[in-house]
Amino acid sequence: MENINSPLSRRKALKFATVTSATILSSSLLGRVSAAEHILPTELRGRVNHSACRWCYDSIPFEDLCIAAKKIGLKSIELVDPEGWPILKKHGLTCALPQGAGLGIERGFNNPTLHDELIESYETIIPQVATAGYNQIICFSGNRNGLDDDQGLENCALGLKRLMPTAEKYGVTMVMELLNSKVNHPDYQCDHTAWGAALCEKVGSERFKLLYDIYHMQIMEGDVIATIKKYHPYISHYHTGGVPGRNEIDETQELYYPAIIKAILDTGFKGFVAQEFVPSRPDKLASLRQGVGICDV
Repeated sequence: MENINSPLSRRKALKFATVTSATILSSSLLGRVSAAEHILPTELRGRVNHSACRWCYDSIPFEDLCIAAKKIGLKSIELVDPEGWPILKKHGLTCALPQGAGLGIERGFNNPTLHDELIESYETIIPQVATAGYNQIICFSGNRNGLDDDQGLENCALGLKRLMPTAEKYGVTMVMELLNSKVNHPDYQCDHTAWGAALCEKVGSERFKLLYDIYHMQIMEGDVIATIKKYHPYISHYHTGGVPGRNEIDETQELYYPAIIKAILDTGFKGFVAQEFVPSRPDKLASLRQGVGICDV
């Protein structure tokens, strides 16, 4: 066995480490370039405003994702905090649904003890959203924590009504997400479209709408197309996701997205449809391109 403490062996080890480090660095840089540059420009029909949720691609550097998104044909990357907005602008992208306010999914407007804190948070961010040229911000009902749906509805409306003058002044719509409480978000209150629509009626402002997450609502209530047709006046944003598993929206799952997107467009919808599936394949950007293509009806 070679003596690894000899000067020769140490020099060999150092040389090996240097070459290996350089190779890893080169591969890393190549990976960063290829993450964006292997995507060729895509020609889309132009009937759908395409977006994607940042968190689904958080392993990809943000600038790389922006470059690839433009080539795929996206107009937006969303669920981005204010720190990321200048990068979006640099690459000619918008943020169809920003974040940056609130107390998280579980602590929302159904809890009156949180109203003052929530209102302060949103009153800070709403002017920033408007200044950046965006017109929506995400919000949440919060978990039930033993609260019945009627009281949760009243509590949410009470808090949201306090924010509507600010939202209306700046032209920013607060969009509450419909989430499933069966698989991903146990105890979440805004888990049925009818409940969300009833909340819209109680708030009574065009600056409060719903985010209809197709993945979540398929799990909770199904009947997606009929529900969209019935409740579309209350919906200002859509998210995708494969059921079951929240992965790619192709033939590996149970929903037929071309028909769903066509139904959305048939309601006269002019907003954004955002991909929010979690890619299960190594080439995440190829999955994103595929999802956009499926929805580009």
